[in-house]
Amino acid sequence: MIETPYLLFLGDAPDQLAAKVAQGIKDWRPDFAVGQLRLEGCKADMGLPDLTLIEAKALGAKTVVIGVANRGGMISHAWKKFLVEALEDGFDLASGLHNLLRDEEDLAAVARTTGRTLHDVRIPSVNYPIANGEKRRGKRVLPVGTDCSVGKMYTALCMEKEMQTRGMKASFRATGQTGILITGDGVPLDAVIADFMAGSIEYLTPDNEEDHWDLIEGQGSLFHISYSGVTMALIHGGQPDALILCHEPTRTHMRGLPGYALPSLEALRDLSLTLARVVNPACVVIGVSVNTQAMSDKDARIYLAEVEARMGLPATDPFRYGAGKLVDALDAV
Repeated sequence: MIETPYLLFLGDAPDQLAAKVAQGIKDWRPDFAVGQLRLEGCKADMGLPDLTLIEAKALGAKTVVIGVANRGGMISHAWKKFLVEALEDGFDLASGLHNLLRDEEDLAAVARTTGRTLHDVRIPSVNYPIANGEKRRGKRVLPVGTDCSVGKMYTALCMEKEMQTRGMKASFRATGQTGILITGDGVPLDAVIADFMAGSIEYLTPDNEEDHWDLIEGQGSLFHISYSGVTMALIHGGQPDALILCHEPTRTHMRGLPGYALPSLEALRDLSLTLARVVNPACVVIGVSVNTQAMSDKDARIYLAEVEARMGLPATDPFRYGAGKLVDALDAV
């Protein structure tokens, strides 16, 4: 178990989105986070107190969580001095990066000397099966995106919260490092060997009661050259009964790929449904989740109304305005 509370390490994150792990913890488990620590040049800010290691220790922090999800998932050399100091000051370290803490010999040596623990949450802990495509009881919904980091996890978490408030049977199923750090369980999908990715999602969403919904955390995008594989695994392994289209309308290109424009919501709908109906011919698109964080309230509401009129689907920003519209649509499936 990773001991809480956390000190969220933002390092030298170049923008707010690069610190999405910390943002997710702060938004969904605020009681876990006593503060943040930023290095020179950091452009991210969780709105938490900026603390030193000594100050965080005095407030009861047990674990320093690397709250940055950089391209390639690498532990930066610029972070090392601080991470070593954290171990020496009695903190455990937790990370969801591909570059494992335990593989950094200097960190591993200090951890052994100090008796501290290195938590690498992006390591599969189960020997997952190869997917067999057999139909499972219960229901499943999957958010799919026009791009990476557009709000797929937030959509599922917002819907789970609303559904549980209504007394509906619903479980958020984490498939990435942030979701795992929030819930304490899940599948680190992008670290699973390719042949077993779809099978890991079958494992994550097994037979359940007929009226129970699994809300599967989305990953990547079918249109993103770098990360389309994880989305395919989620679609075929999840066998979703319902899809939710997720979009961030202010972007000018795919994240990290300036040469690629974002697809339209219509293109996302058509391609996602085609692939989902391979494993579940009854799958339907039930709504649109729009990340309006960069828009004014007026512009956001105008945009959502336009999307609803154009797509013939309920559209909302579930984190900003609530997930009620999406849950209403899901309840009708």
